[in-house]
Amino acid sequence: MNLHNPTRLNSSARVAEKKDFSALIQTADDFELRSDWMFEEIKELIELPLMDLLWKAQLVHRASNPGYKVQLASLLSVKTGGCSEDCAYCPQSVHSNTEVEITPQLDIQLVLNQAKAAKQAGADRFCMGWAWREIKDGIAFESMLEMVRGVVALGMEACVTAGMLTDHQAARLASAGLTAYNHNLDTSPEHYEKIISTRTYQQRLETLQRVRSAGITLCCGGIIGMGESIRDRASLLQVLANMNPHPESVPINALVAVEGTPLENLSSIDPLEMVRMVATARILMPKSRIRLSAGRQQLGREAQILCLQAGADSIFYGDTLLTTSNPQVESDRQLLSDAGVTANWIVNKK
Repeated sequence: MNLHNPTRLNSSARVAEKKDFSALIQTADDFELRSDWMFEEIKELIELPLMDLLWKAQLVHRASNPGYKVQLASLLSVKTGGCSEDCAYCPQSVHSNTEVEITPQLDIQLVLNQAKAAKQAGADRFCMGWAWREIKDGIAFESMLEMVRGVVALGMEACVTAGMLTDHQAARLASAGLTAYNHNLDTSPEHYEKIISTRTYQQRLETLQRVRSAGITLCCGGIIGMGESIRDRASLLQVLANMNPHPESVPINALVAVEGTPLENLSSIDPLEMVRMVATARILMPKSRIRLSAGRQQLGREAQILCLQAGADSIFYGDTLLTTSNPQVESDRQLLSDAGVTANWIVNKK
């Protein structure tokens, strides 16, 4: 593959490139889906001059997402704090000394009321999080299944993140109608042990395989700004892009350094690093939904718009992401309106 033409435009598009930008807007099928990306290819992409990287990402994004539609997803922490994992970024870990209070699982009806409110505000995907190392059978799991059924009954996509799970649990979640299971890789295989010691990278991959085998779509991405190198970012993207099929949903997060966590003293990333990560992910995974996730508040309006231009086609919508802050609903509505993208809340108002 020619690294300077990773999207492999068809011949008509190559001719059009010399004439008219609008003629480049083909269909997503004009871009080859690959699961054999080499590390050096990805590293070369992510290190391209920013204008070149954005151009390439634009070609893919406009073909795969005509009209610039952005999905709004809402995220609720159903069970907060007390997680036995030692993820260095997470304020919900029992290994961290943060102000996050351990709270029991929320009542089913309360969760469904939140989902209904999120739908009325324009979200069509409702994500529910449990601060668990792994799902355990019992009342809590039965309640999770009821919540999934309730969200689906509202006509929304239902997503769950709750740690590791068994094949049987994955099958039951699929039967309940679960749309997606979120289980992030967080970082590269090489950097992983500096971030987490209580769960191996291989265990994460095995969890993803169980989810896929059950027929549930994957929501899997990572976090940048945790002291990793550019090589680590390229390595993470290689793992994601070489899954076959690609994860249907790829959240790209920036670290929110929380006081009391091992990473509390790390500085915020340069917003353009987030733009690069989104753009590269879009090129590598043309048909995946690239989600602009945690850390969005610290990017600023201009960088968020660049991320939308570069390939992000979903944002988490609401004032809180589990335990960290998120841009408020009204500011998000104004941002999307100013950027000229189509989102669910705009459609619902008509």
